[in-house]
Amino acid sequence: MDEKTKTDANRSGRGGAGFDTQAIHAGWDGKHAHGAISPPIFLTSSFVFDSVSHAQEVFSGESAEYVYTRGNNPTLRLFERKMAILEKGAGAVAFSSGMAAISSVLLSLLKAGDEVLASRTVYGSTYHVLTHLLPRFGIRPRFADLSHPGEVQAAFSDSDATKVVYLESPANPNLGIVDIAATCEAAHARGAAVVVDNTFATPYFQNPLSFGADVVVHSCTKYISGHGDVLGGVAVARDPDYVTRLRFDFLCDLGGVLSPFNAWLLVRGLKTLRLRMERHAANALAVARFLAGHPKVERVLYPGLEGFPQHELAMRQMRGYGGIVSFELKGGYDAAVRFMDSLRLCTIAVSLGDAETLVEHPASMTHREYPRERLSEFGFSETLVRLSVGLEDPEDIIADLDRALRRA
Repeated sequence: MDEKTKTDANRSGRGGAGFDTQAIHAGWDGKHAHGAISPPIFLTSSFVFDSVSHAQEVFSGESAEYVYTRGNNPTLRLFERKMAILEKGAGAVAFSSGMAAISSVLLSLLKAGDEVLASRTVYGSTYHVLTHLLPRFGIRPRFADLSHPGEVQAAFSDSDATKVVYLESPANPNLGIVDIAATCEAAHARGAAVVVDNTFATPYFQNPLSFGADVVVHSCTKYISGHGDVLGGVAVARDPDYVTRLRFDFLCDLGGVLSPFNAWLLVRGLKTLRLRMERHAANALAVARFLAGHPKVERVLYPGLEGFPQHELAMRQMRGYGGIVSFELKGGYDAAVRFMDSLRLCTIAVSLGDAETLVEHPASMTHREYPRERLSEFGFSETLVRLSVGLEDPEDIIADLDRALRRA
């Protein structure tokens, strides 16, 4: 973390380096907002210069003041500073969505002739970017089961064309865990950068940069917001020069800019992130244990269960196991459909991280880009159901699941 970021962390004068203290106070002291406790929203597209020489100072980078919200804005900057501190990075760049962050980061690190090595299980839209969009620019994707350390080294091509290793941990939707430190060591030995999607874990439960990752990305639409009313994304990196390049060469010119109002909502969401994540995780563990003992459930995937294949790795790498539980029903696809259609409290919807419990069928919804006949190669099946366990009373969630399972 650079000295400026450390200064921002304690600028309020209250001190304290705990997660909650940083999430609430870092980067904000209210001195330039009439002492306001809640930071204002700067709903402006442009900013005024005192003179032409002042404008030249800002455009040249000599001054950290603002030009145009497409490049930066006080509300966006506050959110970026908080995310950089919480993820233990040198800086952050906010985007209009998680996919804007992911696609911009990949384009910033790759060029024609390069290869990107991706974990076999990733979000459906990320899979589409990797397999349909990047090849149009001469970038070749390859997939490997990076949850097995031996496959990381073996997956690198002999041509040394692999310049980026991209992974999710836990993965969407099968919750697979990748040994981030081991993967970074193998990738860096071959000159490749490592990008980790940390959406499921959040910076409260995991900090991939501390294990050697170069860039962390989030869909802030999910847990960072926590209320299902925001679209947003962010990239956090260890290299401040890379952060500058990502902002001005990719965010500004591709235009995937987060609105100041959404940035303000995300700042608000960060204030309760720890409280929400602890409740999400507690509820998810209770749900996972219930499902693991149900006769109509074939398999439960949750890193917090002792029977989860990578439970020990999750214990070493994470400070908590998150709020996502995936499971497979006996009876095939039709049973999964009957189960979902029988739910009353749990809501059929994509996305995750909301206060409400959300349920979806990845093979036909968020991951429909994957070839149906090859799902097992990518670590899940058409019977898999993904639960984003919400903040309701756990007894009510379990009662709704039990009722629907009986009808499945």
